Amino acid sequence: MTQKELLYLEDAIKHEQNLIEICDNTIKNLKDEDLKTFIKSQQKTHKTIEKKLLKLMEDEING
Repeated sequence: MTQKELLYLEDAIKHEQNLIEICDNTIKNLKDEDLKTFIKSQQKTHKTIEKKLLKLMEDEING
């Protein structure tokens, strides 16, 4: 993987972490349980993506 690709991967991980945090803050401020459930599902999706990206980076670094 090139340095540019690694930097892109790092940015993508940071974006996913930001989205997870936004979901968390949104969940804390919502009263509607249906909306909370929906946002929790979105948060779960972003956590899964983050884990996959972190694994990809770890595999690349460890060779």
